[in-house]
Amino acid sequence: MVATCRRMNETGINQGTAGNLSVRNSRGFLVTPTSLPYDRMQPDDLVQMYFDGSFEGARRPSSEWRFHRDILNSRQDIDCVLHCHSVYATTLAVHHKTIPSFHYMTGVAGGTTIRCARYATFGTQALSDAAIEALDGRLACLLGQHGQISLGKTLGAALALAIEVETLSRLYVQALTLGEPPVLSDEEMARVIQQMKNMSYGQAPDLEGVNDIARPRPALRASEDPVAL
Repeated sequence: MVATCRRMNETGINQGTAGNLSVRNSRGFLVTPTSLPYDRMQPDDLVQMYFDGSFEGARRPSSEWRFHRDILNSRQDIDCVLHCHSVYATTLAVHHKTIPSFHYMTGVAGGTTIRCARYATFGTQALSDAAIEALDGRLACLLGQHGQISLGKTLGAALALAIEVETLSRLYVQALTLGEPPVLSDEEMARVIQQMKNMSYGQAPDLEGVNDIARPRPALRASEDPVAL
C-alpha cells in the first residue's frame, strides 16, 4: 500500500497529502492515515479499520474512511479503493461533467460512461452515499468538485484504472476545445465491454472480424523448424 501511494504521486495523479487508499483484509480493511505525506509513510502507519467504523493503530484514519468502508462493504467484487485529486479528472468534476463514451476506453470502468457524483462535503456520509450511487455498475467515478475514485481487485488494478481515468479525462478536456465530441453507441460500447471482459479472462478477442488476420500459428514439425535444422 505504501509503495502504491508513492506511485500515485510519482505518476502525477496525486499531490501532497490529498488522496487515500484502502485494501480489504480478513479483519476489515486497511486504510491510509490522515494528514501524513506519502514520502514519510511507513507500513506501521496504516490504520486497521472495521466495518462498524472503529479502528486500531497509532494514527487516525483518512477523513474519507466512510466511503472506503461503504464501498468495500457493498462491493464484494473488489478489494481496493483508490481516491485521488488527479488534475484533469478533477477539472471535469468541478463542472460536474460525466465522461461519455467519446472514446472506447471509457468502457474500462465497466459501462458506457464514467459518472460524476453529486457534490457533498468531504468526509461525510452524504459523500459516501453519492459515491456509492455513481459507482453502481462501475469501477470508477468522478466526485463533484472533488476528485475521482477507482476500484480494483488488486492495488495494481486500482492504480492502473485511476491512471486510465485521468488519461481519458485529459483527452475529453482537450476534445471539448473543439466542441462536444461524438459518442459511440450503446450497442458498440456493449461489444467493447464484452471484448474487455474476454481479454481480462485471458481469452483472445473473438468478435467478428477481429481475428481475420491475427490467428495462432500452427506448431511446426521438427523437420520444418528452421531452428531445429
